[in-house]
Amino acid sequence: MRNLKWLVAALFVLFLYTANAEIADSLFVASNYDKAEYFIEMRDGVKLYTIVYTPKDRTQTYPVLMNRTCYNVQSYSNFKLRAPNPYLIESKYILVYQDVRGRYMSGGTFDNMRPNIPGNDVKNKKDIDESSDTYDTIDWLIRNIKGNNGRVGIYGISYPGFYSSASLPDAHPALKAVSPQAPIADFFFDDFHHQGAFLQSYLAAFAVFGYQKDTLTKTAWYTDKMMRFFSQRSVDGYEFNLKMGPLKNATRKYHYDNFFWQQIIDHPNYDEFWQKRNLLPHLNDIKPAVMTVGGWFDAEDLYGALSTYKAIENNNPSAKNTIVMGPWTHGAWVREPGQQYVNHIYFGDSISTFFQKNMEKPFFDFYLKGKGVNKLPDAYVFDTGIKEWKQYNEWPPKNVEPVTFTFHENGELLINEPVDPSQKFEYISDPAKPVPYTSTIEGLTFTPRNFITDDQRYASRRPDVLTFETEALAEDLTIAGEILAQLVVSMTGTDADFIVKLIDVYPDNHGNYDRTPKNIVMGGYQQLVRHEVFRGRFRNSYAEPEPFEPGVRTNVTVPLQDILHTFKQGHRVMIQIHSTWFPYIDRNPQKYVDNIYKAGEEDFIKSTITVYGTSTVKAGGDLPVLGFMPAKN
Repeated sequence: MRNLKWLVAALFVLFLYTANAEIADSLFVASNYDKAEYFIEMRDGVKLYTIVYTPKDRTQTYPVLMNRTCYNVQSYSNFKLRAPNPYLIESKYILVYQDVRGRYMSGGTFDNMRPNIPGNDVKNKKDIDESSDTYDTIDWLIRNIKGNNGRVGIYGISYPGFYSSASLPDAHPALKAVSPQAPIADFFFDDFHHQGAFLQSYLAAFAVFGYQKDTLTKTAWYTDKMMRFFSQRSVDGYEFNLKMGPLKNATRKYHYDNFFWQQIIDHPNYDEFWQKRNLLPHLNDIKPAVMTVGGWFDAEDLYGALSTYKAIENNNPSAKNTIVMGPWTHGAWVREPGQQYVNHIYFGDSISTFFQKNMEKPFFDFYLKGKGVNKLPDAYVFDTGIKEWKQYNEWPPKNVEPVTFTFHENGELLINEPVDPSQKFEYISDPAKPVPYTSTIEGLTFTPRNFITDDQRYASRRPDVLTFETEALAEDLTIAGEILAQLVVSMTGTDADFIVKLIDVYPDNHGNYDRTPKNIVMGGYQQLVRHEVFRGRFRNSYAEPEPFEPGVRTNVTVPLQDILHTFKQGHRVMIQIHSTWFPYIDRNPQKYVDNIYKAGEEDFIKSTITVYGTSTVKAGGDLPVLGFMPAKN
């Protein structure tokens, strides 16, 4: 029982985006803030539980800084505030934490990525969405919390990042500054899916998001559902998921009564259900200043951060719109480890503190307090190769030349050279022996993170992974912007996934870092820089999938998301292509079935996959990646 309680507690922490945050000094908060609790009534009568911390000093007025979350505001009820950052807490704001509709102490019914309702005046419309709930909350706070200066800001990481973005359409006039951080933007393209492929590493998350509570509660009501999965106590997640078999067995064993899992099963394609939950088309006529924050090594919501910034930039040319991208995993900027590592790769010292002091605090201070000068550029981004912050007037920057990589015999990767139509490269993809996503053994996880800069030498040695590598670079090569793999393929099966990876190969004489484990050698390290998966059935339409015709050459386009990375002189550029990456991504049966979530054991087949020499990978600049949606949609 003791181990069970420990496991439940540990798992719950995994789902809190603030899990590793620096906790502000509770004595400081208790000495300088008064706490109050409210049930704020929405326009439809539902009441949302809200905790408010107001500075004790009543000699001045303060702006409101709010966090709306589905992760239980009780973690903020004892003066140990995990958010916002400690420099903002110390500079005094009215701090507001709210359980969103249907979660914990708030009334109503929870809906994952509740669709925005466009075309109505949010002040007068009767239908509810996250925009109207935010509007009603702000309206109540401005009228009822004494000592506020009439200005409100919102921030949040991951799911609370979505709630921050959702405040932007039809925003309350008092809302002046919004910071979506690692926000979910579209569940079919990030978080639970990557471009339609399911993240099997999210299987445990459904317990958190797929059950409605019966009564108001301050504690999690779904831990017993989580234990269906995590009570297995497997030390090898790869083996556990492989033995589980097709995803229909996850339905039978773990999620048979889970409403969100059932929605996933019922909507395997990008139909109206998912399209309505895409927030990006609603980011129009934006009035508040926006600072979107993301991590270059976010395995969950990289798409959300980049796409949120670009949607606002494209749809609102005059908007005050900034993007910050640092060398972090999902939400890691809320803590300061001193030395910033992602797995084995060192990026510098005090990077999170630099962000908190020089970007986040000045942003809110300027727009909510009228203090300081807004010196933030349009893009404040970290070059993960030379490990320096860079500032640009737009993102992607216009002054960086894109490069084209082409594939040649003997695993040669050439830069800005013609394709060779005579070349073809084959591998046999076997879903019974899928390529692991990591070089190490890892137990059951919520979503793995360390693999995002992992050494790819383990994959280079597999016969089902195509590996292409340049010669050692004679000079630095900087790639800034989007990446688009344009593959020409054929197969003996009728469906396939395509994982494309961009890799930085270190020189053989590269030394180890201070914290490099003894079993790791940085000389020759093949560092994963960017990856993405694409489910081939969606090559012409995410809404109307179609099988491949065996043996027929077919074009498949794989958007890889943006990077800012300098491949240094003496390093090599590597690209890998394969069709399984397990269990980070679920297995494609490789025989076309209408619904992979219902596929049987007999549907999983080996397939010989051919990639032709006319394939290319284009990197850098502003490629047609954002909103990539083939015409049939």
